[in-house]
Amino acid sequence: MKKLLLLLLLFVSLGSFAQIQTVTYSISPETFEETTSITITINGNSINESTWGVTGNALYLWAWAFDLDDATPKGTPLNGSWEAADEASKFTYNAGNDTYTKTFIPTTYYNVTNIGKIGFLIKAKNGTGDKKSQDILAEVGSFQVNLTSPTQNSTTILSSGQNLSIAATNTNGVASYNLKSNGVSINTSASISSYSFTHTNITDNQNYELEVTQGTTIITKKFTVVINPNAAPETIPAGMIDGINYNPTDATKATLVLDAPLKDFVYVAGSFNNWQPDNTYAMKKDATAGSTKFWIELTGLESQENYTYQYWVGESTPIANSPALVKTADPYSTLVLSPNDDQYIPASTYPNIPPYPAGQDKEVTVLQTGQTPYAWSAATTSFVKPEKDKLVVYEVLVRDFDANRNYQDLIDRIDYFKNLKINAIELMPVMEFQGNESWGYNTSFHMALDKFYGPSTKLKELIDLCHQNGIAVILDVALNHAFERNPMIRMWMNDPDGDGYGSPTAENPYFNTVAMHSYNVGEDFNHQLPRTQNYVKRVVKQWIEEYKIDGFRWDLTKGFTQNCPSNVAGGQDACTNAEQADRVAVLKSYADYSWSLDPTHYTIFEHLGTDAEEQQWANYKTNETPSKGIMMWGKMTDNYNELSMGYTANISKMTSQSRGFTSNRLMGYAESHDEERLMYKNIQYGNSANSAHNVKNLNVALSRMSSIGAVSLLVPGPKMIWHFGDLGNESSIFTCSDGSVNDNSSTIAGDCKLSTKPQKQWGDDWLGNDTRNKIYYDWARMIGLKTTEAVFSGVATMTSTSSLTQNIKITNNALANTDLKDVLIIANFDVTAKDVTTGFQYTGSWYNLMDNSPYSVTDANATINLQPGEFRIYGNKTTTLATTDFDVLKDIYIYPNPASSYFTLNTNTTKVQIYSITGQLVKTYSKSKAKDQQYSISDLNDGMYFIKAYNDENQVKIMKFIKQ
Repeated sequence: MKKLLLLLLLFVSLGSFAQIQTVTYSISPETFEETTSITITINGNSINESTWGVTGNALYLWAWAFDLDDATPKGTPLNGSWEAADEASKFTYNAGNDTYTKTFIPTTYYNVTNIGKIGFLIKAKNGTGDKKSQDILAEVGSFQVNLTSPTQNSTTILSSGQNLSIAATNTNGVASYNLKSNGVSINTSASISSYSFTHTNITDNQNYELEVTQGTTIITKKFTVVINPNAAPETIPAGMIDGINYNPTDATKATLVLDAPLKDFVYVAGSFNNWQPDNTYAMKKDATAGSTKFWIELTGLESQENYTYQYWVGESTPIANSPALVKTADPYSTLVLSPNDDQYIPASTYPNIPPYPAGQDKEVTVLQTGQTPYAWSAATTSFVKPEKDKLVVYEVLVRDFDANRNYQDLIDRIDYFKNLKINAIELMPVMEFQGNESWGYNTSFHMALDKFYGPSTKLKELIDLCHQNGIAVILDVALNHAFERNPMIRMWMNDPDGDGYGSPTAENPYFNTVAMHSYNVGEDFNHQLPRTQNYVKRVVKQWIEEYKIDGFRWDLTKGFTQNCPSNVAGGQDACTNAEQADRVAVLKSYADYSWSLDPTHYTIFEHLGTDAEEQQWANYKTNETPSKGIMMWGKMTDNYNELSMGYTANISKMTSQSRGFTSNRLMGYAESHDEERLMYKNIQYGNSANSAHNVKNLNVALSRMSSIGAVSLLVPGPKMIWHFGDLGNESSIFTCSDGSVNDNSSTIAGDCKLSTKPQKQWGDDWLGNDTRNKIYYDWARMIGLKTTEAVFSGVATMTSTSSLTQNIKITNNALANTDLKDVLIIANFDVTAKDVTTGFQYTGSWYNLMDNSPYSVTDANATINLQPGEFRIYGNKTTTLATTDFDVLKDIYIYPNPASSYFTLNTNTTKVQIYSITGQLVKTYSKSKAKDQQYSISDLNDGMYFIKAYNDENQVKIMKFIKQ
């Protein structure tokens, strides 16, 4: 109801619909056959070409067609792409009368025959931002059929034994009528132009086809009758939950459960009953008092065979504009098939993808008994997550990480993550979303994995590989909302035009009819409703237990309130941004549920709200063991971008303490997927006052990014990198797929923010570029320091005013004076050299932690001259683990790993040291040992450790291992 025809969705995601123009048009001749040459004429006065950014009167036809049944899209017209229309579809401009014309023969232009209807719209060469007209439809042929009762493609619900009246008329003379029910002819009439028939005593579900023949042309009209089975109530078996319940001992059985309040009956249609369910597949009503659930036990299934099914959810007396019958996939699907998206998924990404069942409509659920559980390695089953305040998270959009746009790309580049020394990857949403090339926030099935990036086994392989390398995996989840394919929207929806999509009705037990906050997209969940809360917890459980996910980043948590309707006093936006007790409470309850399944689970909120509200989550249960507390996204993009561009800024809000958090729970970041790239703005708007250090120069701008890492990544608390910030990505967030830039400041409506990005980082070998890889390796060094040195779990004091020179002091008073317990970071973001104030914590021997070179401090307040864009990181001791020859010996390894009582090394050693994950030395072997000798670890607690091994040449190898 709210979207374009489904055919359009096959070609392009159009985003918002703010600039659709209604154009005036004519088709000549008015009545035409599919082989007739027709001319479409557009009145130029009805189009504001400048609004679309059109020059040279370049307008194009975007076309589609329907089969003779008026329902099936078909044809391969010469459209080109939405961002680059084919020149063959261009209109001819007639300046004399200000019209646009295009002449063609439908069968030739659409490259099909048996066309029942054509559709088209007028668009700019690049239609991004809705530079297009309304959709226009035209009947093809002088022979037309009008089904007057019931309406075409409708479903009528009857009680067993009732009758159905069918009536139709046709044009262009007489025709022959043949009415089929469930594939069998039940009535025929010849040489008539008006048809009527009553099918009596209907006791079974009926799929009707009315075939109308005139000459050699056959037009088919389809409609359906569904019988209310009036199933007798029967108590649901104990232990059954919503969705698919696999029988643990019998692979021939599975029980389906659907919660459907206010509905009268539910059938299950699927590949196991040829999509024509009878009373055998009518679900039973749960007899439990107060229950609104339906259930059925399927039998006769074959182990490991893919079955597909939908629910037929019926309501005999629906409210106005709400359909009597909805055919929908299971809300709790873990794998769904889409008729719109799946055909465009490459076989190389998803081999042997289950085929979408022919003849069906909308999403279907896949059911498979006897599945073989994934064989997780011990690295996953014994994975010890990095401490929250040590996290360095790499945010990844799988689609834009590498050219194949799938999980295998990340698997193949695991060394890229390892060498950068990050210890967590955050995947932008991978749950079933609408379309394929998406950011994923338009989620429709939260428990199902979207297939565009690969099968579930491939995601599990990636997760397992990350765990083997000490990297946690975090998922971005969009549980503020869902989009219109979601079954819980569709079962209770307004759908006056009957296209199968709509918005929630007042009866919907999950969603608000209108958003209760000011940032909504899609349809707004009501998180105060018990069913919504149950659904959210099931989603959490699915990803933790089935995929071993280590944490969630909760998108748009401001939307979890019911207190901010559009007419709220003071304004919806102000209300949404103010503290709201209901969302504090419900989000705490979701965090509690996550921790009940995994006490070390990461919970991260994208709230970006008031300190007072965020404190209630950040400080929540931090005193428990293990320490909890919710990590809060901390946007600092504007502040850090001012520094990178060469202007004054205050970055002191990068610390948790500055926001009133009692523990380091602020996940601060200089870049994220939502914000413009620092490097892009450096080049566009950077300080150019000094020609020798002009920030608008690419290499100059790149040279300043290491300093950004120094004053952001090393601030205590979890931190985040948006992918390829570590290589100085200067492509705008508004880069289109063709490499051009269309941002939201354009006079043309819309932008390319969500567009698929070119893969310059690999195509141009950025790692092989000395200026870019310096950022990468400098950041790797800093991340190595942060993740292995306990000082960075301390407290930071930062420059508290807006300044071009930054000074950060970090101290961990829990450490001894013999440890690396004090750090000073200074940086100059001016475009000229500066004498930068230091303020060392004390005089004496200090060390540059980037290379462990000594630095003697005789005056704690002496200045240090720094070149523009230069930084220094000083510590009171040399670094213990993040040494310059970290992992230099690539052929040395430890085994077994994980280990329970001992490990061995495949080399001779002169000394071996074992450090805890926090960087504390816990055990030393100071005597030389020969290759393959054992090192006892039976006295160590279970968990992750670092081994630092020295060979005869005093070379160092640092490895991670797990004691279990």
